[in-house]
Amino acid sequence: MEIYSDKSYAALIERMWENFPSVQTAGFNSATFKPGLSRMKEAAALLGNPQDKYDTVHVAGTNGKGSVANMLASAIAATGRKTGLYTSPHILDFRERMRIIKDGKAYLVQKEFVFDFLTKWTQTFKDLGLSFFEVSTLMAFAWFQNEKVDSAVIEVGLGGRLDSTNIITPKVSVITSIGLDHCAILGNTREAIAAEKAGIIKDGVPAVVGEKDAETSGVFEKIASEHGSALTFADQAAVSARFDEILANMDLLGEYQRPNLRTVLAVLDVLGISLGDEVALAIEHTASRMDFHGRWEKVSDSPLTICDIGHNPPALVKNFGQLRDMLERGEVDSLIIVYGVMADKDFDSIAHLMPAEADYILTAPHSQRSLAADELARKFRSLVKSCKSMRVVPDVGEAVAAARQMSLTRKKPLIYIGGSTFVVAEYFSREKKSF
Repeated sequence: MEIYSDKSYAALIERMWENFPSVQTAGFNSATFKPGLSRMKEAAALLGNPQDKYDTVHVAGTNGKGSVANMLASAIAATGRKTGLYTSPHILDFRERMRIIKDGKAYLVQKEFVFDFLTKWTQTFKDLGLSFFEVSTLMAFAWFQNEKVDSAVIEVGLGGRLDSTNIITPKVSVITSIGLDHCAILGNTREAIAAEKAGIIKDGVPAVVGEKDAETSGVFEKIASEHGSALTFADQAAVSARFDEILANMDLLGEYQRPNLRTVLAVLDVLGISLGDEVALAIEHTASRMDFHGRWEKVSDSPLTICDIGHNPPALVKNFGQLRDMLERGEVDSLIIVYGVMADKDFDSIAHLMPAEADYILTAPHSQRSLAADELARKFRSLVKSCKSMRVVPDVGEAVAAARQMSLTRKKPLIYIGGSTFVVAEYFSREKKSF
């Protein structure tokens, strides 16, 4: 049997990507994306169904589910419960997907546990035909049991109904938002996507949905009624007197965190967790406590530089809107946007959202999923009606360097780095940052 070392661990992680192809690197295909729960149930049974050994909260949604999951885990841990958190994708390190929060600090899964788990189970999982996401989900479930957590917040990977995480029976099911993304898999209407995400609602388990709107609320009401689940729309619930105070003090800075915070507070209410000082403080300091990155993250003051992994139209309409607002308020005097996108994203729907007031540096991270920078430029020229300037710098590191050089001629510039998790990841990697 192979012995653990840093070298053997690195080799095993490399083989994991080879043994279990991942959507994160190879995109959506029959090898990487395997909807359905039969394989997960069979594999979990072999592990002794670890997901049933602790309380869970299940979080789905088009956007906001990562932020909501992190805030909830931080808040629940502040009540004294040892709390696990499972999210995806990771930015730099595979282990970012699994954290445990104890004594106000988040800890990544140990390399030794990952090594032992994969060494023991890889062949079995290959025989079962599992995907990368299924394997990582099972690893998280097993690690949480091994660490004897009291609770775990579990973020859905994609959709909900057929997602690998949907073998849990949570204390509450959470759906943050519904937007048009992954339409080829989840459906071409918000109603169809809502139905897929509502698939995490379980019999008798309360559900919290971020917002009530005419297109999707009927879907949630029908499915919740069929399951005998008490349904709360967070934007219809009473607002805590501490809402504005918490929002003003949060280290998650994006304006899009407002509805996310409302959702979190509604979930805590359903769970019977009161909003005392410790819980409020834990929410306010989610980013630092959870070591949570890539959500309107300020990575430099000079020049002011923001990183955000938002990549679909519903996310970018908010991000680009916030950039415009900052420009109009005079907080900055110019926008420089370093932008790259995955080939499977709907750039046609994104293009009209892009601020005309910005200079653009188009790039492409080193991923086979990336839209080549030259192809992105071709689409940009045909679809973006107006901008201050546009240039192509295929390498992300060189693109950021070009943005910094451009910023030297401005008084109050803002550099925005985004369009894809991969763009942000490559920026952090080039800056030699570690989480």
